[in-house]
Amino acid sequence: MKIDVIGDVHGCLEELEQLFYKLGYKKEQGIFIHPNQRIPVFVGDITDRGPHSLKVISLVYHMVVIHKRARYVPGNHCNKLYRYFLGNKVQLRHGLETTVAEYNNCSAEMQSTIRHQFITLYEQAPLYLHLPNINAIIAHAGIKESYIGRNDKRVKTFVLYGDITGEFHADGRPVRRDWAKFYKGDNWIIYGHTPVLEPRFLNKTVNIDTGCVFGNQLTAFCLPEEKIVAVPSKQPFVQEKFTTFEVP
Repeated sequence: MKIDVIGDVHGCLEELEQLFYKLGYKKEQGIFIHPNQRIPVFVGDITDRGPHSLKVISLVYHMVVIHKRARYVPGNHCNKLYRYFLGNKVQLRHGLETTVAEYNNCSAEMQSTIRHQFITLYEQAPLYLHLPNINAIIAHAGIKESYIGRNDKRVKTFVLYGDITGEFHADGRPVRRDWAKFYKGDNWIIYGHTPVLEPRFLNKTVNIDTGCVFGNQLTAFCLPEEKIVAVPSKQPFVQEKFTTFEVP
């Protein structure tokens, strides 16, 4: 099995298509297929903030659900959009407002289609993906070694939001512990969620959210090759959105 794990897309459709082409995929019947049967895996947060969230939903839905040519795990933005589509009360902020604005500009028929596609995609997705034949776990915000194999509420919170403390930074971002520093497992853990300027490798974990929607790049991590492939973003660069970590 060969996979290409794709970092947080956040509605950046053009960059996603360019990344697929750079990885060697061909566009056939409206989806991207690799001639060597490689499988793309989306690490969550496919919508919000970027310009084409609805088109990204449709593409991922068709690749994952209809054609079964890709895999997907949800992120925290996915969870919030899912709750919005269910009719729950959610605040239209932190990027959700851009997806909802796109949605509100659609016809009633298109709204029904998109809503159905996303709800189906989300409900069929695993909380995180364990691929033992290539020693890999894909989880949106990462996962502790002791949580692997579990799907309870505590694990769900960790996988979607990271190792949050319940406290907040001055700008409103939640304070998160650096769980990757303490990981000692043999599986690769590939995650996103926290934008970094370069993929962050630590203890056989790699953060591939390189902040495409904030103007940096869209990144894929290829296994078993352990190779990074990236394309530059077309969005404006926003320096303050990126997290820097102390060198261990």
